[in-house]
Amino acid sequence: MSLSPDTFFLQQIWQAAGGAPAAVERVRFQGEGALASVFEVTPLAAASMAAAGLAAATLEQVLHGLDTPPVVTVDRRLASMWFALSVRPQGWALPPAWDAVAGDYRCADGWIRLHTNAPAHRAAALAVLGVPPDRAAVAQAVRAWPAEALESAVVAQGGCAAALRSTRQWQAHPQGQAVRGTPLLEQLPGLPGLPAAQPGWQPVRGRPLQGLRVLDLTRILAGPVATRLLAALGAEVLRIDPPGWDEPSLAPEVTVGKRCARLDLKSPEGQARFQALLQGADVLVHGYRSDALEALGLGAAQRQAWRPGLVDVALDAYGFTGPWAQRRGFDSLVQMSLGVADAGRRSQGDDTPPVPLPVQALDHATGYLLACAALRGLTQRLQHGQGSLWRASLARTGQLLLERPSTSPAAPLPPETEADFLPTLEATAWGPARRLRPALCIDGLVLQHALPAGPLGSSPARWHDGG
Repeated sequence: MSLSPDTFFLQQIWQAAGGAPAAVERVRFQGEGALASVFEVTPLAAASMAAAGLAAATLEQVLHGLDTPPVVTVDRRLASMWFALSVRPQGWALPPAWDAVAGDYRCADGWIRLHTNAPAHRAAALAVLGVPPDRAAVAQAVRAWPAEALESAVVAQGGCAAALRSTRQWQAHPQGQAVRGTPLLEQLPGLPGLPAAQPGWQPVRGRPLQGLRVLDLTRILAGPVATRLLAALGAEVLRIDPPGWDEPSLAPEVTVGKRCARLDLKSPEGQARFQALLQGADVLVHGYRSDALEALGLGAAQRQAWRPGLVDVALDAYGFTGPWAQRRGFDSLVQMSLGVADAGRRSQGDDTPPVPLPVQALDHATGYLLACAALRGLTQRLQHGQGSLWRASLARTGQLLLERPSTSPAAPLPPETEADFLPTLEATAWGPARRLRPALCIDGLVLQHALPAGPLGSSPARWHDGG
């Protein structure tokens, strides 16, 4: 009997996380409907959440000596909704998700996507094209370029772009080959350190991360999704951003449960403060390009020396090996590169523009993989006193999705109702908002955020107790 898509994805993720195969039997999937796509997006959403839930359940089991880990249940419908947007403003509105230049453009021989939300990335693309920030002018200039040549030029300028490739072209590409040759979750040994359960971390039943510290050096969207879940399990999450960085359209979505500070890691003062914060952290989640922290003298060896026993979880767009290992990337760009957007286009006719997934599923799913890795690392440290380093990438998660295309149209998701939301309004910094109920349920555990969403840089760069 063939596996359901939910179970197929869950088994692949849980195996990559080093989990006991039998634990998968303690997962229940429920809920009707699925996101419309040529790929199994809803099963990937449910499975990635389930894997993180299994990791939390296993940690709870080890912490309290339970005979078996708690049962994990995931609502497919709610998981799909969380992969879109979990917050609904009441009496105010989110800013637009994209700037005026970002998007897909027809080239001389195909299509390209320009990602220009960050001012530096927009300036890079406009410098290559030699035009002002006007969409019509950009479109006219792009038409003169071959797609891959423009992609290379924008990337060389420090910008972010991706030419549309087919899945066959991606599989033949050196970076596609490198991605296929890496684990879904790669684990490297870290230095031994203090036992996981320290005086500052004395979890109570149902809140396995209560008193634990997570240092978050990630930006939209996968890393913040990971630390959002860790915060819901009780962790103190401190997010660090550089001066001037902002994510206005998604901050209300991903800062819930966290405090957010700013540091300039290029300055001696910023590095000193980072070192102090890291020495007090249990988990570090970071999404800088794979060479960026090394260039600042903050590489993996230094981080482990400062904090032996650290659970260090790293995210990259295109992977940590291959010719694109240091390339900047985002979910929408990776979908273009891997052939995901091309497969969607072909399902509607070759003359149509690229058709991405209905949600940024690579970001969200990878976020739950990162959370799973952090929880597995904490469990291992509790058992063996050993730190660990974990790696995941959007491209490798996308490769998993490519392995299971949709075989038949799924019933659409039922429309949202009042029952889909938590009963009380969340007092975000921007105004009241409704937040979706958790799609993930772990028997005996409480998933709850202690802090409402707030803007980046709104807290001091210190732990809650002043450390």
